[in-house]
Amino acid sequence: MSVISFRSRDAGVAGWFPRLGRGMLRPHWYRLIDALLAVFVLAMLVAMNLMIEREVIPYHLLFLALTLVYGFRVWPLRQTLLVTFAITVVTGWILVAHQIQDGSSRAELAEVPLMPMLFLAMVWHARRRVAAQQQVELMAEERLALFDRERQFFREASHAMRTPVTIARGHLELLEPVVSGDESRQDLAIAMRQVDRLSALSTRLLALAKLDSGRAVRHQELDLSGFLDQIGKNWRDGADRDWVVGRLPSMPALADPVWLELALDALIENAVHFTGPGDRIRLSGGVSGQWYVIAVADSGPGIRTEDLPHVFDRFWHRRPPNAPMGSGLGLPMAQATAKAHGGRVSASRAPEGGALFELTLPRQQDSGPVED
Repeated sequence: MSVISFRSRDAGVAGWFPRLGRGMLRPHWYRLIDALLAVFVLAMLVAMNLMIEREVIPYHLLFLALTLVYGFRVWPLRQTLLVTFAITVVTGWILVAHQIQDGSSRAELAEVPLMPMLFLAMVWHARRRVAAQQQVELMAEERLALFDRERQFFREASHAMRTPVTIARGHLELLEPVVSGDESRQDLAIAMRQVDRLSALSTRLLALAKLDSGRAVRHQELDLSGFLDQIGKNWRDGADRDWVVGRLPSMPALADPVWLELALDALIENAVHFTGPGDRIRLSGGVSGQWYVIAVADSGPGIRTEDLPHVFDRFWHRRPPNAPMGSGLGLPMAQATAKAHGGRVSASRAPEGGALFELTLPRQQDSGPVED
């Protein structure tokens, strides 16, 4: 990352030209450029003094060289103004002396203030550009630091929650055989559901932290068709819904079966939460160009249009009509998993009337991650 300092007080060659700030080149290259520029400026001043009636040629070349070098990097403001003032005085003295000597038109004297003003205007714009670049770099560093702190918090919070949640669940299970009365059993069931929710929250926090680190996914050869059939069978045996698992073509892919199963479980779990007994949930897959597409659709209430931009936000909830509140991390985890594989998850309305989530995976793993 290149950062240009405006506070440098180092003088350049012969004390006239300030040294360049830190940049992409090595320091000796900066010194060489300073020296070459100083030599060129002195040569143009000598040429102006010798080329009577044609002194404007080296005069313009002098300011052109200053502009080009300043556009390459930005000098400290104080030294820039001093150099500009010194060059303006010397070149102005030469132009006035020549005008008096040969009695030529005074129109060329208008360039004495005009060229420095044009150069200083370029200086102003260049410094604004560099200041904006520094601000962008600072914001990028702050955002990266915030992202690292968020990932560290996810990892530490998930670990810190797992032990007390496990202990609390164990004690609640010990109480279950001795609790009597409908009201007490109902209270115990509510406590168990909340503990289960905390357990799911800690598990998905840890999963997101691992996915954010970029080192969690381990690709291997996987037949998506058989993989999806098994996932559909697992859910069909455990949830009272009208399950439709499409006949899938052979889809060989490079993927991490553990993470992919977690992502699909999150999508299917969302469909289960927003449907009731007898409602339809459809699991299908296919090929679209260079992508495999795995779809999870349901006949539930669907997603409101104003909610679509937020369904993959972390901790954002849509309250199920007849199910407990989720962790708010299932869909973000599915999205993070898909991106770790070079794909993505999209949400829309299903033909069945409910929600449709489509997880896409590249058919060739050399496809890079998809940007938002």
